[in-house]
Amino acid sequence: MQALGADAALASEYARDRELVIKRFQLTDEERKALLDEDLAAIRKLTGLTDGIYVTNSTIIAYDK
Repeated sequence: MQALGADAALASEYARDRELVIKRFQLTDEERKALLDEDLAAIRKLTGLTDGIYVTNSTIIAYDK
């Protein structure tokens, strides 16, 4: 999530092919599934952000130049 929030090119690539980008990172099966399923509740749990404030792809794209 941090890499997607910091790198507009990576976020753009993620929007085109999530599986390809996810394979580059050492994620657990649970993390991978949460991202592929766009399971925001699971992502919130896995990132530890229980207040509901977390980076989503739509936020990332807003910063894309």
